[in-house]
Amino acid sequence: MTDPQGSSRRDFLKATSAVAAGLAFAPNAHAAGADTIKVGLIGCGGRGSGAVENLCEAVGDDKGVRIHALGDVFPDNLHNARSNLAGNGKIAPHWDVTDERCFTGFDAYKNLIGSGVDLVILATPPGFRPMMIEAAVNAGKNIFTEKPVGVDGPGIRKVLAAAEVAKQKGLAVVAGTQRRHQAGYLDSMKRIHSGAIGDVVGGQVYWNQGPLWVKPRQPNWSDMEWQLRNWLYFTWLSGDHICEQHVHNLDVANWALQGHPERAVGMGGRQSRTDPAYGHIYDHFAIDYEYPGGVHVMSMARQIEGCENNVSETIVGTKGNFYSGGYRFTGEAKKSRFREKEVNPYVQEHIDLIGSIRAGKPLNELVTVAESTLTAIMGRMSAYTGKAVTWEQALNSKLDTMPKELVMGPLPVPPVAMPGVTELI
Repeated sequence: MTDPQGSSRRDFLKATSAVAAGLAFAPNAHAAGADTIKVGLIGCGGRGSGAVENLCEAVGDDKGVRIHALGDVFPDNLHNARSNLAGNGKIAPHWDVTDERCFTGFDAYKNLIGSGVDLVILATPPGFRPMMIEAAVNAGKNIFTEKPVGVDGPGIRKVLAAAEVAKQKGLAVVAGTQRRHQAGYLDSMKRIHSGAIGDVVGGQVYWNQGPLWVKPRQPNWSDMEWQLRNWLYFTWLSGDHICEQHVHNLDVANWALQGHPERAVGMGGRQSRTDPAYGHIYDHFAIDYEYPGGVHVMSMARQIEGCENNVSETIVGTKGNFYSGGYRFTGEAKKSRFREKEVNPYVQEHIDLIGSIRAGKPLNELVTVAESTLTAIMGRMSAYTGKAVTWEQALNSKLDTMPKELVMGPLPVPPVAMPGVTELI
């Protein structure tokens, strides 16, 4: 791999422009024609703005990619993002957002999807992803969606159905599980799957870190606004941090094992962040995932100040181990360590997405990210209830966490889950 500003960038642009002329007849040809891809951002927070910058860096001087529309539930979020993005030197050459193509409110995503875009970036809180993925796919739009892609079983069922429709329509869908676009991980997984460490017999995955941001409640905020602006701390919005953050590590475990777990037994709690300002989620989890063949992966996720940090994955084989830090192998594979320079994976995933659209060979990552998301959900369900949870129980769960009505008004906070008391639904 080379630096994104180097030959790989030039080769990418040359290749995409070469196939552009034929895209008018490709299954997922975008409405604007072969030379223009109009992009809409739904969710104008830091990650959404970052995704737009990553996309513009990925395409470089390809003026055929235009930032066309913005959408967010809050006008101030949209205004701030619009101002910052328009003034960004990487983005300015691709900027084409007008007042008429800025949308706010809970229906902003519907209006943006209908504004003539060809590609939507979904960077809202995860609880909204299933409905937005479904709407974008039904409208025939290509998608970049952040991870995770849901927070409960009903949402994941909706995403899996959308994945099939996207496949039938020839739509490109790339997810923000960027390790799957990272050269070192790609090389390592290829080696693991070719037997470099023998048969995979277990693993450990971690996302242990300190606390994240919180926004103090303002007197004029309704319950709904307070929860939306602090979405990390509410299960209906984030899925809890095991889902919102730890999904990256669980995705690596599923990738290495080429499948999903059959069963989860876990525990967790709320020991440090006990103030109501932190909603009702946990601050630590420990889950034992059982994969086919009796393979077990230990998962840990923690957001507590003053503790040892560890964000990593270990895959254990009969002939050696893989350690994600430095892409290290033990055993016979130790000598051939990955040492190439990587493109920023947050940029590479957009290179791959746009390249697949240009080539008429759309990537579709919805099933894998949905399965990794459900892996996190089943672990959370086990920790919340104190029960073992199977894959089928998680997938077929009837617990729909989305509020019945999306309005700026009262919205009670559910009680903190209590193992042995909270029911498995």
